[in-house]
Amino acid sequence: MRVAVKLFALYRDLTGTSEVSLELPAEATVADLCREIRRRLPALPQEPYPLVVAVNQEYADDEHPLQDGDEAALIPPVSGGGR
Repeated sequence: MRVAVKLFALYRDLTGTSEVSLELPAEATVADLCREIRRRLPALPQEPYPLVVAVNQEYADDEHPLQDGDEAALIPPVSGGGR
């Protein structure tokens, strides 16, 4: 299956790209996606640091099953704004 992965803000800056297309096995989960995206883009935070993922604009846990054509977004950590 093919899944589009969007990268924003810090993750886009670290990797130099805003989108990656991944080919994953039919039974892949968000955890599988995280392993593959970290392998392909080693500038991303590696284990043990978790990646926050939204699938089709909804937050998803590691066990969430993926479907062909899904859009996943890696949500970078947010820092607060001072005055």
